[in-house]
Formats: sequence, C-alpha cells, structure tokens
Amino acid sequence: MKATIERATLLKGLSHVQSVVERRNTIPILSNVLLEASTDGHLKMMATDLDLQINEQVPAAVDQPGSTTVSAHTLFDIARKLPEGSQVSLSAAEGRMTIVAGRARFSLGTLPRDDFPVIAEGELPTQFELPAETLKQIIDKTRFAISTEETRYYLNGIFLHVATDGPEPVLKAAATDGHRLARVTMPRPEGAEQMPDVIVPRKCVGELRKLLDEVDGSVGVSLSGTKIRFDLGRAILTSKLIDGTFPDYSRVIPTGNDKILKLDPKSFMEGVDRVSTIATEKTRAVKMALDRDRITLSVSSPENGTAAEEVPGEYTAPPFEIGFNSRYLLDILGQIDSDLVEVHLADASAPTLIRENDKAPALYVLMPMRV
Repeated sequence: MKATIERATLLKGLSHVQSVVERRNTIPILSNVLLEASTDGHLKMMATDLDLQINEQVPAAVDQPGSTTVSAHTLFDIARKLPEGSQVSLSAAEGRMTIVAGRARFSLGTLPRDDFPVIAEGELPTQFELPAETLKQIIDKTRFAISTEETRYYLNGIFLHVATDGPEPVLKAAATDGHRLARVTMPRPEGAEQMPDVIVPRKCVGELRKLLDEVDGSVGVSLSGTKIRFDLGRAILTSKLIDGTFPDYSRVIPTGNDKILKLDPKSFMEGVDRVSTIATEKTRAVKMALDRDRITLSVSSPENGTAAEEVPGEYTAPPFEIGFNSRYLLDILGQIDSDLVEVHLADASAPTLIRENDKAPALYVLMPMRV
C-alpha cells in the first residue's frame, strides 16, 4: 500500500477513529486502526472496540492500493506533531509501515488486515433520517442523566422508542440514573413506524455527539433490535445496542404536582451555583425554602460554613422546604434555553417536574434529597 495525504485531512480522520480505540487492550489488534487505500482516491480508516465501530473515508492520492493496520494512538500522535500543511506519505510492506513528512520519517510495526474484527451488522430493517441539529438536541438534553453504574447496565445509555399514545405519533428519547430523568419528545420520523425499543450505549452517544459538530444536513439512522448505524456522510458509526429492558419511566413522571414555581433559569442557576460552593462534595445538598414569590436557597455544611441567597420567582402555593442535589439541578437548568422555567412540586419527598412549559419537547424529573 502507498498513499499520500494532506496532514490536516489525515489528522481530522484519525481524531475521529482513535477516540473509539480503548487505551488498554488485551487483544493487540484492537489498539490498531485499519487503513485501506483504494484506487478511487480514498483512504478508508476503521477502528473498533468490538461494541462500537467507526468507518471514515478521506481523500488521498493513492499510488498503490492495499491495506494494513497500525497503532491508532501512535499514528494520531505522529500526525498531530507533523508540521502544518505538510504532505504525509504512508507506505506499508512486509509488516512495517513507513510514514514520511518533510524531513521526518517513522517506521511502525503493523498487524495483518485479515485479523481485524468487523462488527457484523446483519439486517437493519428500520431506516429513517434525522436532521443533525435534532440529533444534537436529543443527545444534549438527555445524556447528562445517563447512569454510570455498571450494575444497572440497562441504564447506561439513551432509550429510544416510538409512541402512539398521543394525538400524533412521536419518537421519545430518555435517560435516567434513578435520581433524575430526562426525556425529549419529537415527531416520529418517516420510516420509524416499526422501530423496536432500543438503548444506545453511552460511548456510542459520546462519539456520535463529537461527529455531529461537523455535519450539516441529515443523518441516516438504521437499526435492528441489536445494532444501530449512523451515517454521517464521510463517517459511519455502528454500535451494538444494550441488551436489556429499560424500565417503564413514565411511572415516575408526576402528573399531579400542584405547587408551581416559575422563575428565570439563568438567575436561578447562578444562585444555586453560588450557594453550592459551600456544599460538601459527597451530598452537594442545597435547600430551597419557598414562600410567596420568594425562594431562599441555602446550604449549610459542618466543614465549610453556611450560604444563603434569595432568588426572585412566581410562587403562590403554601410555603414549604425541599432539598436537591445541586449538581443534578445545575445539569438540568443548563439545558433550559428559554427565559422561564416551570418547577412543579408536590412535597419534600416527591419527585419534582422541571420543564420550560407544557409545549416544550424536553421534560426533566428530579428526586429531592433530605436536608
């Protein structure tokens, strides 16, 4: 194999594929990126961790078609340190790969292409398109609530499912870690009618979000009950889905919370952020005392002292006190784009509903804490 490629093009492609590669691997070839030069003037790159796979195609001047696999992180580090604007020559033969750019020359060990594992997609019967912006919104508004607890593996991703219980058929995305829940609802895209319920793993969500920053237009989504593929033009991301059942989260969404607080999310967020400076790392608890049109945020910590701040808001229900984890509250408020947020409360131990208004696509539920 022999090909020449511009450094910036190589670096951009490698930055996408190398982040899929795990730093520590028991199987050596999983540390490698598969490079395939074809006669149509393209260099294909592929990397996998056996659960997630990325394919990217970049333009290159190919002198001799062929393929090889080489350490992804090493090649990425080399490309990063090469002089800007340089042309990089890649040639592979007899178990070595030579990289030449300007006066720099590297020779790396390779592993045979035939040993490189490829995720067998099988049939992906459900196929639809989503605008890249919509997909970004789905991810940003839900991914902070994805659980990191490995024991409840079925919560380690975003749950996507279609529902026809309302006037219009919708696609819903939800994530929860047992303390908070985030859900986004949008019109069901054409082609998603028979879509199975799927849980997209956290790592796939993270990689997809990075790639979406460089995509305009639409993203093709193809899926079965076990695999999902995102077609982003030059890059294709394929992932296994989490094999488990996502809990029926609609049961925790409160419908009868009658104490309604309306306030400006920005000043509320800044207030919570300020008083939580005092909160202990472990609990991060902040107390909200609600009185008529007046909300007092307070934190007291035996180690650090106390803090209090009043934030303006509309509240007409009977006064009471409730506590929240400030980190969780800030995560939710950070996703509110409008200048008004509604907080629907019941009592100090019941789940609280947070949303922009009843027309907003996103809805959040937060469990209170004892303070």
